[in-house]
Amino acid sequence: MIITIAIDSFKGSLSSAAAGKAAARGIQRVFPDADIRVRPLADGGEGTLDALCTGLGGTKREVRVHDPLGRKINCEYAVCPADGSYGDNLAVIEMSAAAGLPLLSPDERDPLVTTTYSVGELIADALSLGIRDFIVGIGGSATNDGGAGMLSALGFGLYDRDGNAIPHGARGLETLAYIDRTTALPELANCRFRVACDVTKPLCGENGCSAVYSPQKGAKPDDIPKMDEWLMRFARLAKNVIPDCDPDYPGSGAAGGLGFALHSFLGAELVSGIELVLDVTRVDADIAVSDLLVTGEGRLDSQTAMGKAPAGAARLAAK
Repeated sequence: MIITIAIDSFKGSLSSAAAGKAAARGIQRVFPDADIRVRPLADGGEGTLDALCTGLGGTKREVRVHDPLGRKINCEYAVCPADGSYGDNLAVIEMSAAAGLPLLSPDERDPLVTTTYSVGELIADALSLGIRDFIVGIGGSATNDGGAGMLSALGFGLYDRDGNAIPHGARGLETLAYIDRTTALPELANCRFRVACDVTKPLCGENGCSAVYSPQKGAKPDDIPKMDEWLMRFARLAKNVIPDCDPDYPGSGAAGGLGFALHSFLGAELVSGIELVLDVTRVDADIAVSDLLVTGEGRLDSQTAMGKAPAGAARLAAK
């Protein structure tokens, strides 16, 4: 009997690998001769870094970056073997580890000042190692800056009317007057970015990131229309340097507009988190020869069926 175990992390309790190993021990008590294959599972949010690092046989690299409020912290990303299309190595970045809500106490949450700068710092560090292939999970952000902080860390110039660099956070977009992409790190032109993104919201409007997600990040009611207006201006100015950028592209509103910056400025593919993880780790090869698939997550509810990791694994099994 061949059994594949692919279980998503139980947030705050068990990693994907730990949950899978626990299930394997239980199965072995009943079927000691079973061929049990434990595979990591994630959907682009918390746990994606660990799942892909384990599944791809990578190693973690620790770097010093700035947290959402500009404080220095240690942060990890994974360096994994790649298929060679964009070099021999792949960087896996979990933006929540560098710019996520868990890094802030409730009274520190304020999207007017929180920044995605650290995401750019992680990308820049990987570029310095010669890495040109990236997977970025963008769930759990503490930000609403449209990815402006990330772009600044990667060398893009975001200036006010006097030629000064704009401040970090959504408030900085209020004074944004023009964008210079000629100063961006040249290595970015030869990179592939795949973004695990299950949010399909646009950048602006009643369904945009400011209206839908910023309240949970600490935004006050009066701040929401202001941030939406600033992001609209950001999108208009972006069109001056990237004519085909689209703030309505599905996923542009993910992670407080980080999806927009990644897609428009870095040419990233915004794809389903679970589909990306399943594809990269090639779980389908094990499921195809298995008699049984064991999957799950910390809580099975109505959200599970809406594209969460266990549902994605089950769809593979149904084939």
